[in-house]
Amino acid sequence: MRSKAFVTVIALCCTSLAVADNKTEYPKERIAEFVIEKLDITSLPSAFRPKKEKDKRTFADYGFTGHSVGENAAIVEASSGLRTLAITVLDQKSSGIYVCVTEPGQNGADTKMQTVVLLKRNNPNGLLKGRESFREFAACPLIGESDSTADSNGGD
Repeated sequence: MRSKAFVTVIALCCTSLAVADNKTEYPKERIAEFVIEKLDITSLPSAFRPKKEKDKRTFADYGFTGHSVGENAAIVEASSGLRTLAITVLDQKSSGIYVCVTEPGQNGADTKMQTVVLLKRNNPNGLLKGRESFREFAACPLIGESDSTADSNGGD
């Protein structure tokens, strides 16, 4: 009987340690740069992501380059110059990073589309996955069409 209790206690300890090791940390500085490097852009709402191609997932894979990358904001542009996205970090929690994804209109005119996206990753070496969030930020009002294929849970 004692050996069963001992084995159970050991199993519980090992399980809690394994779960603690899986906790994902996000950087405290240069967050926009981190997002640009680690974002799986195929997980963005359909209005913002490029057409899916085999073995391509990040901005770099799709030929985007970062312009004006700051502490909490960045502008990325496709190598063709035909597509530009602005990413602004709105909030960061242990549960993920809220960003405003914006596609400016032509010639820097009015904003074509923008939405709030919650970015998360499952492990410390994984890519950030995005899903449209129902959380609203005054700095990022919804503009354009909402993604009807967004996760039904909708984020926090």
